[in-house]
Amino acid sequence: MFIADLHIHSKYSRATSKECIPEFLDLWARRKGLDLIGIGDFTHPAWREELKEKLIPSEDGLYTLKKEFRKEDDIANTNFKPRFILSSEISCIYKKNGKVRKVHNLILLPSLEDAEVLSHRLEAIGNLHSDGRPILGLDSKDLLKITLDVCPEAIFIPAHIWTPHFSLFGAYSGFDDITECFEDLTGHIYALETGLSSDPSMNWRLSALDGFTLVSNSDAHSPANLAREASLFDTTLSYPHVARALQNRDTREFYGTIEFFPEEGKYHYDGHRTCKVCMKPTDTKAASGICPVCGGWITVGVLHRVEALADRSEGFVPPWAKHFESLIPLHEVVASSLGLTPSSIKVKEKYGNLIRNLGPELFILREAPLNDIEYKAGVLIAEGIRRLRHGKVEIQPGYDGEYGKIKIMDKNEINLLSGQSYLFTGQEDQKQFASKPAWTQKAPAHKAAPVPPLEDSRLQDKAAGIAQKLIEDMPYGLNRDSGKPFPPMSPPLLS
Repeated sequence: MFIADLHIHSKYSRATSKECIPEFLDLWARRKGLDLIGIGDFTHPAWREELKEKLIPSEDGLYTLKKEFRKEDDIANTNFKPRFILSSEISCIYKKNGKVRKVHNLILLPSLEDAEVLSHRLEAIGNLHSDGRPILGLDSKDLLKITLDVCPEAIFIPAHIWTPHFSLFGAYSGFDDITECFEDLTGHIYALETGLSSDPSMNWRLSALDGFTLVSNSDAHSPANLAREASLFDTTLSYPHVARALQNRDTREFYGTIEFFPEEGKYHYDGHRTCKVCMKPTDTKAASGICPVCGGWITVGVLHRVEALADRSEGFVPPWAKHFESLIPLHEVVASSLGLTPSSIKVKEKYGNLIRNLGPELFILREAPLNDIEYKAGVLIAEGIRRLRHGKVEIQPGYDGEYGKIKIMDKNEINLLSGQSYLFTGQEDQKQFASKPAWTQKAPAHKAAPVPPLEDSRLQDKAAGIAQKLIEDMPYGLNRDSGKPFPPMSPPLLS
């Protein structure tokens, strides 16, 4: 099993970090526990020259960073060697069937030589020098044809397919049907990237997508954002095996995905960011798409667009559904568990210590024993990760380019778990605390079993009975008789 993030950007793309270079991508991949990284932006000539200088071939179609460019790190495992795969995102803006289309597509190639040839072909069509993610006046179908002419083994993936303004199914410039976009070449598309504001369960509502592998990637513009979404492969680490896994969707070669909670994505709900208006799709329809504050147009989000095209009800799980799990980046979990901001010095120190003492970020979030986390980082962070693994987090949905906001614990809960004095002052306090509107991720059968609760932890001794009172009273409690989580709650209407 290996973890892959196939869609990122280099320093040559607009609005990206200067640290998006091979050295820091390698370093952060080690911190994250990321096995395979799409190197991004291979169409940019200066970036290709840098890759030729710093990378060396490894497995078939993959590369590693040369030893002399490898950065020492007192946090990450220096023995771990991430692999790179050639990738690039291309923005296609063109007119088709009477509408302007703006579609982003991700291309993976098995070699720098193939990247060189394809880039020279595309350079005759548009400017590849000004942006690592070039904008071409080229039909997506024609881009696919050119790509396959140059390299029949290329992997072509429509990117973040629901983003409102630049995607295959985008509400403002996309298509209602993938065959309208790619026509007779649709059969060469094996995978679709779901994007940060949707997850597999939302995409299962469209029977038209049943024939495609649903992949997830970070689309990172800075190394620290690597693997905020990623894909899981249960096959050999090589380009041909990655390609085959994406094609053979009925096997376990492509195992599943690591997801954002889609509500955290910046286009999940409808809204108008200037007026701080966030709306559910039903409210947008009732308002005829008009902002109630300024009278301007509401930006239609991903959930709204999915519901418009869906032919299945919410909650439908197909028999062939792949595993997926929803995570929050470790530094955000640490911050929320301690009542701090993600950028604070203390959070950065805790983050570094966790990785130094326990292993890479994805291991900590997904697999590390909670007792070990508590021993190294304290009861608050251990409880925060336990809640994350159970999907018990509060989410204020993102909208109109504004990321959603996540809360794992509030101040009262932090105080209780810290052993500080806290008493309910009356029935109203108890009622308010017990009815706190926590959003809970449903756990369909295809998902991994929940991580066991902290049954034998030092939590109970340390909190001297107060923490047990918390566990019993709060909505994140455990069944005392069985030691298992309570059945998942249905998600309330978010606003």
